[in-house]
Amino acid sequence: MLRRLLALLTTGIVLASTACSAHPAAGSVALTLWHGYTEQESDALAKLADRWNGEHPDQKVELVFDGGNDTALQKTLASFVAGNPPTVAYEFGSSITPLAARSETADLTDLIKANPDFAWDDFFPAVRDAATVNGHIYGLPALVDNLALVYNKKLFTEAGLSMPTAEWTWDDFRTAAKRLSDRDGTRYGWAYVNDGSEDTVWRYLALLWQAGGDLLTADNTKAAFDSPAGLQAAKLLRDMAVTDKSVFLDQGDQQYLNLFNSGRLGMMWTGPWDLSGINEDVNYGVQILPGKVNHATIAGPDNFMLFDKSAQQRAWPFLQWLLSPEIHLEYATETGHLPLRQSEQTLSGYPAYQQKYPASRLFVDNLSDNVAKTRPNIPQYPEISQVLGSAIQGVLLGQTDPDDALTEAGAAVDKILAGG
Repeated sequence: MLRRLLALLTTGIVLASTACSAHPAAGSVALTLWHGYTEQESDALAKLADRWNGEHPDQKVELVFDGGNDTALQKTLASFVAGNPPTVAYEFGSSITPLAARSETADLTDLIKANPDFAWDDFFPAVRDAATVNGHIYGLPALVDNLALVYNKKLFTEAGLSMPTAEWTWDDFRTAAKRLSDRDGTRYGWAYVNDGSEDTVWRYLALLWQAGGDLLTADNTKAAFDSPAGLQAAKLLRDMAVTDKSVFLDQGDQQYLNLFNSGRLGMMWTGPWDLSGINEDVNYGVQILPGKVNHATIAGPDNFMLFDKSAQQRAWPFLQWLLSPEIHLEYATETGHLPLRQSEQTLSGYPAYQQKYPASRLFVDNLSDNVAKTRPNIPQYPEISQVLGSAIQGVLLGQTDPDDALTEAGAAVDKILAGG
């Protein structure tokens, strides 16, 4: 599921514990772990918690379903107000900066340094960056994904197109999208989530980076996307959506996957989270994103964060075990998640994981080869995302000229960064 920025604090939320056997008797709990998972992820996590609890009766973990990962930040902030935060909670990567600023949040830097066997450097760089704010580690990697090109092979063949390659350019991509589209709107070449949220922004960031641009200056003090690279990316979106009419503009309900399954969408930029939702009768392929000057993609890592500082030492053994290469690969094989650690690829169980999820090879390689930049972990990022999301939305709808949209958004972002 695509990551969304979270905004308003909600209170008075009742948390229901998961209907799983990983629910220890009162008085025996060493830590509570809040999560918003359902189905495969929930079942896999419960199995691991059951195993841990059976082997560690004095260090039991209680899994608590918090209603859904989309609202984890609000519920965590509400727990601070109520004075009953969880020991650990699963949080979207975009939530780390507001939470890192809170006194309830544990700084894990010294704990990780004191445990070299945790092998922090073994995690992919993208997940380490997402867990770090101003040189301090506030999160333990919980999930990583990235965007790649998923395409319908049957539609490509019917349109007389060759399958996408790792050398595909933006021109190749645009041409294919036009060939795959019917201008009456019955079939589209590509889809773009255009609700103005972070779903809109992070796809644009991949295009920006592919053109050689940056979101902000190196010191994070000014906007850098109002540039030739940024304009090239915005114009590509305008040309495909407005001129070619080859883009289905999804308003946030993720209808693009339904279109793909029904044979009405030729290509989508998505991650491993959508693969399990593709119908078995759809013959699809996966390729790295097309490029302008490079084939940059973007990762969306999430974190486990600790909020009961007095419980750090109690929580650490379980988290160290849960995020060990062997146990996480077991979890990934159950759920289809990508490996968090580079060493997972060397384990004896990794070929079985690849066999079960053939497309995983490209997504894992993508992490190493094409995730060179990350979104900045700065407190102003949610505001920056809102500004840029609105600008890109206007471009895709043909309401705003790309040059004007970026100029206005750049000025607004400069004001945000200056504290205005």
